[in-house]
This record gives sequence, structure tokens and C-alpha cells, in this order.
Amino acid sequence: MTNLKEAIAKIQELETRIAQLEAKPASSGTRDRGPTSTREMTEADARAIMLGEHKDSSHKKAAEALGLSYGQVYSARGGYTFKGVYKEMKDAEKQA
Repeated sequence: MTNLKEAIAKIQELETRIAQLEAKPASSGTRDRGPTSTREMTEADARAIMLGEHKDSSHKKAAEALGLSYGQVYSARGGYTFKGVYKEMKDAEKQA
């Protein structure tokens, strides 16, 4: 009889655990990088991000302020896009 009670207790424990796991929202394991882009990035945006009012902001905050994605800001600041503005930023850093 003890084995039957232990088995029932174990089944109830597992059912409770399954219910907890099913109730938990699925996590994709990715970080929240901010909003998705609502538009294409312009050269004026790149200047604001690299040389202007958003140059000291984080990628995420700059993206939120301009309606861009984190990736767009990251790519511009990394010199992958808007290479001319990126060169201006690097030249300005050398002079400072």
C-alpha cells in the first residue's frame, strides 16, 4: 500500500510541475533590443546617431527616439552602413 501512495504522490507532484511549466510564458532566450523599425534609416538619422543629439545615447534609446531598430543603429555606429558619416565620426574622434 505504501508504494501505491508514493506513486500517487509522485504523479501529483509531476502534474503540478507540468502545470507550472505550461503556465510559464515561453522565453525565446533573446534580449529585448527595443522596437522594430518603422522606417528606413536616412543619412540625417545616421548623423544624429553618430554626430548629433543621440551620439551619447545607447543603441536602444537612440533607436526608440528615432523609430528605428537596434540593428539599424548598431550597423551605422559600427560602420557597416552610412560609411561616409562613420568616417566623419572617426575623424571627429581623432580631432577631439
